[in-house]
Amino acid sequence: MLSNSLIELDRDHWIHPVSSYRGHEKAGVRVLRSAKGATITDATGRQLIDGFAGLWCVNAGYGHDSIVEAAARQMRKLAYATGYFGLGSEPAIRLAARLAELSPGDLNRVYFTLGGSDAVDSTVRFIRYYQQARGKPQKDQFISIEQGYHGSSTVGAGLTALPSFHAGFGVPYDWQHKIPSHYTYRNPVGSRPESVIAASLAALRAKVEAVGGPERVAAFYCEPIQGSGGVLVPPPGWVKAMRELCSELDILFVADEVITGFGRTGPLFACEEEDIVPDLMTTAKGLTSGYVPMGAVLMSQKVYDVIADGAGAAAVGHGYTYSAHPVSAAVGLEVLHLYENGLLDNGRKAGARLMAGLESLRDHPLVGEVRGRGMLAAIELVTDKAKKTPLPATSAPAQRIFDRAWDNGLVIRAFGNGVLGYAPPLCCTETEIDAIIERTRATLDQTLADPDVRAAVA
Repeated sequence: MLSNSLIELDRDHWIHPVSSYRGHEKAGVRVLRSAKGATITDATGRQLIDGFAGLWCVNAGYGHDSIVEAAARQMRKLAYATGYFGLGSEPAIRLAARLAELSPGDLNRVYFTLGGSDAVDSTVRFIRYYQQARGKPQKDQFISIEQGYHGSSTVGAGLTALPSFHAGFGVPYDWQHKIPSHYTYRNPVGSRPESVIAASLAALRAKVEAVGGPERVAAFYCEPIQGSGGVLVPPPGWVKAMRELCSELDILFVADEVITGFGRTGPLFACEEEDIVPDLMTTAKGLTSGYVPMGAVLMSQKVYDVIADGAGAAAVGHGYTYSAHPVSAAVGLEVLHLYENGLLDNGRKAGARLMAGLESLRDHPLVGEVRGRGMLAAIELVTDKAKKTPLPATSAPAQRIFDRAWDNGLVIRAFGNGVLGYAPPLCCTETEIDAIIERTRATLDQTLADPDVRAAVA
């Protein structure tokens, strides 16, 4: 089928996620044909470096034959196995054991989902059950962070704090509350780590009191680095301080590592960098490197025991048809093998080179801040560095910069506020990292030449 026929079929039938439906109909789809390593090829034959690993997820890179073979082998042997009725499959059992072994502290129990959104939804259900089981049903309020992202399911979208995920959907719910982001580049208290940490601790304490005190708050959710909010990196010590306050207040601490997990920031899990153990941790994306859908909730032994003892002989009524799918689990095991046998090490080296390369762009007239950790980074563009003035909305920075980078042979995430996001595959070579930087600089130069941007800078 010709690519133009695909464009028409797409225009007439496929509802794309997080898109302007009418805008997409007008623009048409860009059809991807193939990919290998960190390079994708579209239907016209154009090759691009995928500087965003699909959707922060193809951590291992494209085209690993060993992953494909693991999936095919499992499909031939046992294409499906339910986890209901006390049944299971060997890949799911082994993957749960490996994740428990590799995760921090006593995160010994694993509940499998299809992705990150339903992993977050699962934590809400588990947490409510946990609080009921311990005789504290009044602990039913949940707190997350402005500019945070915790999925786009009905409940998760309420924990998410990005306007486009709320508008028109009737969320957040009245039991879902927010505190300000640490966002050091634009924090009212300044960028000094101690000031930012103190402000966040005070904000959490104040919010807890505002919703009825610790006896009402069930859980606090945070990403070790806020991804879809613009790759917002907290100051060192921030995550640990927030975790310790939650422990003090008897509030469950949920680390959302859907983006940061599996080598994205360097170690297997970002929580390792601050030596914390959350009560629950959500993962997805890099778990299977995006080759097949899968997510997981890692649960502490303490939380599991309370739920298990509370249920007794009764079933805990939460489950999915495709939870612990054997093909996904087989892929997950092979991806973990690749991480442990060179990919994590390469990702650390490539991440250091990526950050150094992005830092070299600080002298560009449009670059206000460079931030990131490992293979997760961002550039925030401004028209006035001293005043931190964002690009003019009339310049449509998200679409214009994405299109321009695409034409330059680079896929990045261009946020609507003029932030450019990077999350390349961990398999990137030095040459590919250097090309990401070179193509970014070319994109910035072209953007600076736009009359409306040039006028704003002048």
